[in-house]
Amino acid sequence: MNKAELVDALMQKTGLTPKDAKRTIDALFSTDPGTGIITAQLDKGNRVQLTGFGTFETKDRKARTGRNPQTNETIHIPGRRYPTFKPGKALKERVRE
Repeated sequence: MNKAELVDALMQKTGLTPKDAKRTIDALFSTDPGTGIITAQLDKGNRVQLTGFGTFETKDRKARTGRNPQTNETIHIPGRRYPTFKPGKALKERVRE
């Protein structure tokens, strides 16, 4: 399912207009600075927990040394923060069926 199909499904489920359905999805999931609710919370270091569905959060990866496979040279890989999603119990059970 892509974004357009998600908009259509939201319109059918809620009776929203196409414009309102697209704005709703963008308000939740947009990655543009300052527009997506989930992204804004992750930027602040907060987690977004949707009971039964899952949790969006960020984790920190420590800096480490690696190896360039072409030259065998040791390189420094900087630490970084990255987003994760952990599915909730209800979602896991539903998908298993």
